[in-house]
Formats: sequence, structure tokens, C-alpha cells
Amino acid sequence: MSRHDVDPSARITVIGDALIDELRDPRGAREFVGGAALNVAVGLALLGEDVTLVAMLGDDEPATRIRSFLRDYGVRLVESPSEHGTSRAVSDRTDGEPRYEFNEAAQRRSIRFDDATRAAIDEADLVVVSCFPFDDAEQAAELRAAIARPGERLAIDGNPRAGMLHDREAFLANFTAAARDAMLVKVGDEDAELLLGAPLAEFVERLRAPSTREAESGAASDAAPARTPAVLATAGREGADLHAGDAAVHAGIVDLPGTVVDTMGAGDATLSAVVHHLAVHGVPSDASGWAAALESAMAIAAATVRHEGALLRVPAHPSEGGS
Repeated sequence: MSRHDVDPSARITVIGDALIDELRDPRGAREFVGGAALNVAVGLALLGEDVTLVAMLGDDEPATRIRSFLRDYGVRLVESPSEHGTSRAVSDRTDGEPRYEFNEAAQRRSIRFDDATRAAIDEADLVVVSCFPFDDAEQAAELRAAIARPGERLAIDGNPRAGMLHDREAFLANFTAAARDAMLVKVGDEDAELLLGAPLAEFVERLRAPSTREAESGAASDAAPARTPAVLATAGREGADLHAGDAAVHAGIVDLPGTVVDTMGAGDATLSAVVHHLAVHGVPSDASGWAAALESAMAIAAATVRHEGALLRVPAHPSEGGS
């Protein structure tokens, strides 16, 4: 079923991080409201969706800035409290290769699955999870328990970051378990290296193994076909691939006017665009449908990286991509 048969916009709840990105380079230091989940939520709102963000904030000035930013883009916020303040990520690019540092709040991030959070999840047509603390077994279990019918409504991006990773093996195990039950999973080549120490193709193969949810619950049927998630695999300059069922499609980097300014939001924009495409058109039934979703997403990512910061941008001309 497509959006044309139902409501004009999907209700989407995004769960994950919201923080202040501090960028340091030879020109000085600048701050942006960011976080992978926040970027995805705002991106979806810019694409016309009805969005709620579930994220952790402190009781401080950065949190006030984040709340104001979300209001500006029409994103509702369900807050999880933080006794360590609001998360901050510092990207230092003053001498070439970027170095990342995260404050205590970011390293001890948590989502509270209270009534407000569960209501936001239950009311959503689609749920997107990005940069969630999967190395916390209790939170990972609460997340899985809170999302009904994940194979029909969950998109997930582990988005692991070395500076916030406490237990690599636990993160890998809990993320993989949640991802295999999902409708859509996004992984990148850097994720594969950090979590698995292996090429991206190997990580994709691992995630496309059959779901274990039924086996874990004891409710599996011998007649029930095994299901696997669609996997969106991004590889920087090499473009991206989408694997779904027997279909595998590839899209390269889109060449738009202007120079690449900042690649920070490329992955989040790609995920936002693919989820938006699924919300509008439904889950594709063949390779051509997935190719259309991926090509649109890559055009949006190309427009995004031609601006500083991670705010999603749409190409100037319809021929350069869209939903």
C-alpha cells in the first residue's frame, strides 16, 4: 500500500541520540545541533513526515538549544533525563584526519522506556533507531520488547562510535539480534571494520541471516518462511548497495553542482531518504523499486554534503533526485 491510499504523511518515531557537535578545524571552532538520530528525525520532517524524536537531554543550555532547534523543524520531542548533562561530540580536524571525543553524558547515554516513550513507539507507523547503546544489554532488551511487528515497521542503524563503545562484542550481538528482526537495516564500511574487523560484504551477509525472534520465543512454525531484513550498505566514495530478498542494487555517488563541503551528515541523510521513500511508496516488491529508493537517497545525500553541518538538503532540481 502506498501513501496515496492512506494518510498524507507517516507518523515516524526516531529513537537515539541528540547532542551538540563541536567542529574544530584551522578556521576555528563552530557548534551545530546534531546527533545521528536527531539528524534523521529532522531530515524526515524536512521531507514531509510527522516525526517524534526520543532522545536523552540534560537540564542545561545545550538542551535548550536542541529543544528550540527541533521546534523550528516541527519535530516533537520525548525526553529521557540525563544526570550528566547533554551529550557533546568534538570533531577536531585541525591537523588533517578528524579525531573524535565524547563527553561523559555521551558515553553514558541512555533511553528511558517510560509511558511517554512507549506511547510514541506504539503510535508510530514506522520506528527508526540510530546510534543506540546496544552494548547495554538491559536497554537493548527493552528496545526490542517495546517495538511490535519490527519486520513491518522498524528501520535500524547501529551507528557505532569508538569513543562511546564500551563492549564491542555486546554491541555486535545485541545490534545483530535487533537488526535481523527489522524491516530495514543500515550499515557502513566503517561499522563493519569497528564491530567485526571485516569487509562490509561480510557484515551484510551476517545481518541477512534468518531472524531468530521466533526461535527465541519458542513460537516458530516449521511452515513459516525465514525472513531477512533489507540491508542498506553504504561505502563512502564507493556509493551504496541495497540488498532485499533476491534483489541487490547499487548506486554510485551523485555528481551535483558545487564542491563537497562536509560529509558528516551523508549517512543520516541517506537513511532519512530511504525511510521517506518507504513511507510514501511502501516497501518495494522488486529490484526496480529498491533502485528508485536508493537513487533518490543518494541524490539527497549528495545535496547534503555540499553544505556545512548535517542538515538534510534536497537537490535543487527534480531531475537530480526526489521521492
